[in-house]
Amino acid sequence: MVLKIQPSRRRKRLRDKSSRKFSSSIKILTLISPLLLWFSYKQIRSCETPQAVLMLGGSTSALEREKFTAKFVSQQPNLENLEIWISSGGSGKYNNYAREIFIKAGINSEKIHFDNQAVDTVTNFTTLVDELKARGVTSVYLITSDYHIRRAQVIGEVVLGSRGIVFKSVAVPSQQSPEPIEKAIRDGARAILWVITGNTGKNFSRYFSH
Repeated sequence: MVLKIQPSRRRKRLRDKSSRKFSSSIKILTLISPLLLWFSYKQIRSCETPQAVLMLGGSTSALEREKFTAKFVSQQPNLENLEIWISSGGSGKYNNYAREIFIKAGINSEKIHFDNQAVDTVTNFTTLVDELKARGVTSVYLITSDYHIRRAQVIGEVVLGSRGIVFKSVAVPSQQSPEPIEKAIRDGARAILWVITGNTGKNFSRYFSH
C-alpha cells in the first residue's frame, strides 16, 4: 500500500525545512558579523595617515635600520608632522650618532625621540605605547628588519592595538633568514599577558634567543 502525504503536511514540512535553513543562516551571520565588523574597522583604520614612526632598535642591525628609516621618513609628504620614536636597549651611547643620521637626512632633531628602556622586542612596544597614546598618536609606521617583521607585527597587533593604535609595517631589507615562527608565537603570548596583567613575562625569553 502506498502512503500519500497530504498537501497540507507537505507544505508544513517545506515550511519547517525553510525555517531551519533560515535559523541556520541567522546563527552563521551572528557568528561572523563581529569578524566582518572587525575586518571593516581595520580596513578603515589602515587608511589613516601615520602621525609617528616607531623604529625598533636594540640589535646589531640597528644602525642600518636608522639609515633606512631616515631615508624613508625624509621622503614622506607629511615629514614636518612626523615624530620619530626609536626604541632600543642599553646605555644609549649610540644615540648621538644615530641622531646625526636623521639630521643629515634633513629631519628636525626635535622630532627625534630615543627610548632606551627596552630589553627585548616585547618591551620595545610596552615601554612606549602609553607615551604614544598620551600624545594622541593613533597610527604609526612600524619599522624593523625584514627577518624580524613578523614577530613585530604580532606584538604590535596586541600591544598597540590595546591602546587603539594601528600601524603600517615597513620592512628594512637584510640578508638574514626570517625568524622561526615560534618566536612570534611566544612573544604574542607575552604581549597578551602584558595587556591582561601588566607583566611582560620576559623570563620566557630564555627559552629562545632574541
